Amino acid sequence: MDSTILVLAISTIAIVLIFEYTNGFHDAANIIATLIASRAMTPVQSVLLVAFFEFLGPLLGGTAVADTIGTFVSLGDIDRVLALTIVLCGLIGAIAWNLLTWWFGIPSSSSHALVGGLAGVVMVAAGSHHVAWGFSDLLHGHLSGVAKVIAALILSPIIGFGIGYLLHKIMLRLLRGAHPSINRDLRHLQYVTSAGLAFSHGANDGQKSMGILTLVLLLGGFIPTFAVPFWVIVACSLTITLGILSGGWQIVRTLGFSIYKIRPLHALDSQMTAASVIFSSSLFGAPVSTTHVVASSIMGIGASERPKAVRWGKATEIATTWVITIPGAALMSISCYLVIRAFV
Repeated sequence: MDSTILVLAISTIAIVLIFEYTNGFHDAANIIATLIASRAMTPVQSVLLVAFFEFLGPLLGGTAVADTIGTFVSLGDIDRVLALTIVLCGLIGAIAWNLLTWWFGIPSSSSHALVGGLAGVVMVAAGSHHVAWGFSDLLHGHLSGVAKVIAALILSPIIGFGIGYLLHKIMLRLLRGAHPSINRDLRHLQYVTSAGLAFSHGANDGQKSMGILTLVLLLGGFIPTFAVPFWVIVACSLTITLGILSGGWQIVRTLGFSIYKIRPLHALDSQMTAASVIFSSSLFGAPVSTTHVVASSIMGIGASERPKAVRWGKATEIATTWVITIPGAALMSISCYLVIRAFV
């Protein structure tokens, strides 16, 4: 095998795992924020619980999302060195965006960053026809390619908001007149709901890197067809779990304290909402943003109770970040590619 291809493949695999790690500590806050804000657990307890079920998610959650992410770009018919370089730059762009938003405590989407980073550099380096846009299939009622990814990323927060709104209304009615001691039981129930949210996050987000890593193996000629090897699943499970253990405390403050004042019932409803939306999406092979779903569920819950108490200014700031993440990550990946081309 060509030594250049081998070095590029190894380097890209390492970058995939680094992305998975940044995804873990970037998105850890999405899961533990409501646990900490509602005082159901201490930070250490919440991270350990979440990390355990996060590890199980990629192992037991199937590969439907991995298949979607790993096939929305088509690079099999171009030079292997160029193809691997493109994937490498796309990942670097996504990682750079994750680190930038983490530094400023902004809960942006790792999924958006990955899609933007890869699609941007593919269009510049290989041409837009190498991106499976899926818009023609959409006209025939079939979701595929980028259209499927974007549809999932757009619809999931809307659904999260709606379910959070309705669920909290129902829970308020059911618990009307309950003694304040009910808060203790609600905190205990969060052990189950947060475990479900962690598992669903691992089953969805863990698969994104599994899909890219499998794509790298295919482009490098290490596997004959796109099929996720078991060692890839284990590697991504371990890496995202290590990221979760590192935490993302700046984003915890944003999600847990800057959108709405979280109490035990709010946290429980948010976790149930997010877990159901994310896991359902995983079954359909739709990659979604945990950040979006959790944040929108908190907004929906707050709006159902006291709309004026929701800090819509922070919500607007988060929404703006959602809009600029895809082009922002794309610009970073394109810049990386241009720098490499200038010196190689």
